[in-house]
Amino acid sequence: MAFSGAQAPYLSPAIPFSGTIQGGLQDGLQITVNGTVLSSSGSRFAVNFQTGFSGNDIAFHFNPRFEDGGYVVCNTRQNGSWGPEERKMHMPLQKGMPFDLCFLVQSSDFKVMVNGSLFVQYFHRVPFHRVDTISVNGAVQLSYISFQNPRTVPVQPAFSMVPFSQPVCFPPRPRGRRQKPPGVRPANPAPITQTVIHMVQSAPGQMFSTPALPPMMYPHPAYPMPFVTTIPGGLYPSKSITLSGTVLPSAQRLQMTGRKWGSELRGQSFRWAAHPRFHINLCSGSHIAFHLNPRFDENAVVRNTQINNCWGSEERSLPRKMPFVRGQSFSVWILCDAHCLKVAVDGQHLFEYYHRLRNLPAINKLEVGGDIQLTHVQT
Repeated sequence: MAFSGAQAPYLSPAIPFSGTIQGGLQDGLQITVNGTVLSSSGSRFAVNFQTGFSGNDIAFHFNPRFEDGGYVVCNTRQNGSWGPEERKMHMPLQKGMPFDLCFLVQSSDFKVMVNGSLFVQYFHRVPFHRVDTISVNGAVQLSYISFQNPRTVPVQPAFSMVPFSQPVCFPPRPRGRRQKPPGVRPANPAPITQTVIHMVQSAPGQMFSTPALPPMMYPHPAYPMPFVTTIPGGLYPSKSITLSGTVLPSAQRLQMTGRKWGSELRGQSFRWAAHPRFHINLCSGSHIAFHLNPRFDENAVVRNTQINNCWGSEERSLPRKMPFVRGQSFSVWILCDAHCLKVAVDGQHLFEYYHRLRNLPAINKLEVGGDIQLTHVQT
């Protein structure tokens, strides 16, 4: 079966997980498994590339084991019988920490990258084109499983995979007095990019035209903080942006506060105050079209827009509790609709944000800063 396009990602799948690989494995296909090793549940997990859902025919069994100092087992199972194990006596993963596994299918072997570094090469024992299913089980929590093939025309991730269970409702237009802008955000050059491919779809059965510019993905761990990069082609309906990372356990930024600034501060009382938070900004020139700002000290997710260095009215309402937790991994998916941005966190719809800047293609820069470590960015 010809591989005509990459499939939509699986977001926050429950474990144990089994899912179809549309079109089966193809030479050049890269599958990324992103998640966190559980620290209190079991001592191993496995990623299997198999035929069907029975588990009797597994072309590639990738099995990190944390016992005996830690090692990784690779194997093949045919007709219910395991072959000889290949063991890598090194453990590149840590319990309680996020990871990024990239499986590259080539004509002679699988190549496995762990957190951006080549870890193991596993030569095919059975024809790889028989594989049509990926399964994951064991002591792991997944953020997503994505698919990309450099030979296909790049398109965007499928919105239909996110379980947006809440009805779509657009917040009212912002009103109220302007607020003071936050501090200056220094820019950093973006790392080298590579193409990532997903399918455009806003709802089951409804397809959007393929954009002229491909999205970009940045390989872990090349993420300076703050992180700044372009959004190819800017925003448009069906455009999506995904970010994954981990909130730092401390999750705090120190800021000096006092009754007055500058020379007038002399002789006045001041203190160092902790303000735990991070931000994701979608920018249009010097304006911030969308400011997403989780604040742990306020237990809030603040959204806003800054035009000409002046903030609009904040939006804070949420349908559920604060989804970000200090020391834990997260994934954020931002989907651009004609009227608003729809935001999902860890695969669950969180809110909609009505556009305040209407020139969507001009919103072409992403900024991320604060108390997080990024592991995946796709624009």
